[in-house]
Amino acid sequence: MIQPNAKFHSATVKTIGLCAVLSLAACGEKKQEKAEEAETTTTKETKTYLSEPLVSDLYTADPSAHVFEGKIYIYPSHDIDAGVKENDNGDHFAMKDYHIFSMDSIGGKVTDHGVALDVKDIPWAGRQLWAPDVAFKNGTYYLYFPLKDKNDVFRMGVATSKSPAGPFKAEKEPIAGSYSIDPAVFTDDNGESYMYFGGIWGGQLQRWATGKYDANGSKTDGQDDTKPALSCKVAKMSKDMLHFDGAVKDVVIVDKEGNQLLTGDHDRRFFEGSWVHKFNGKYYFSYSTGDTHYLAYATGDNPYGPFTYQGTFMDPVQGWTTHHSIVEIKGKWYIFYHDTQLSGKTHLRNIKVTELKHSADGSIELIKP
Repeated sequence: MIQPNAKFHSATVKTIGLCAVLSLAACGEKKQEKAEEAETTTTKETKTYLSEPLVSDLYTADPSAHVFEGKIYIYPSHDIDAGVKENDNGDHFAMKDYHIFSMDSIGGKVTDHGVALDVKDIPWAGRQLWAPDVAFKNGTYYLYFPLKDKNDVFRMGVATSKSPAGPFKAEKEPIAGSYSIDPAVFTDDNGESYMYFGGIWGGQLQRWATGKYDANGSKTDGQDDTKPALSCKVAKMSKDMLHFDGAVKDVVIVDKEGNQLLTGDHDRRFFEGSWVHKFNGKYYFSYSTGDTHYLAYATGDNPYGPFTYQGTFMDPVQGWTTHHSIVEIKGKWYIFYHDTQLSGKTHLRNIKVTELKHSADGSIELIKP
């Protein structure tokens, strides 16, 4: 038996080993390149959007849009990165002020009118200025906002201005009898105004399920999935627009058989972000389904409802939250909404707009953002 040359054997083994390593490395590089290529393709496919952000130099969300004085005014939340860890209470949504934006027309230049209201200028303020809305009456503009008081309970505040661009001055106290988040004020053809409000989880609506505040209230309304869902609230506004005129009522949403939507019906039940618009004599109550992220709508014959569920009209946006407003501009209808295109982060959002279409039967065509 011939013994192999030890040096040759060693060198051969090393060479073969090196080749194997290089081969594996080359294979790894190719796999990496393919993975990166696939990731790039996936990213490009994922990040195809229906519309582009209206504002890109700061983060904005929850846009409430109105036509005032011949211009489109947008009243959004102003998202900031406060370094707060994300949780179900929404503490990472640590907004401190509002900016107001305007456009002469859809697609036109967007003007930032600067800070309209800062939390430090609100006498009863605790923290977190969330989604606002604005109404006009009596020659005055009224900015409604949810804010936690010094006891960390959300209340509705109101601030006034003679200009739709602000700045706004806050009243010394929150609106008596108000609570939770997401105010949306609808003014009917007869001049009567109504505030719709409420949001579950971080919005604290579930803590008022019994009619009194319970700091230990569960995430939902404390009922099982077979019971009627916790409802949005509505209150008629006083003539001076600074108070509620009467009791806060439930906004009841029913199916087409007249049955109330249930707690476990997450694809259809109310969660937050309500809005009301009127089309062909019908009242359209629209809202976010929250943890399933659809925008849904129901219709009724008066501002108090009940409203009959009709379906969803916007698929989920990129990002956890969905919040919108609907406004008619020069004979066309538009929806203002937000997603997270610019940041990819739940709490750093950007506002957008796209056309909203009503079909001949009054239904709203589905939008895929």
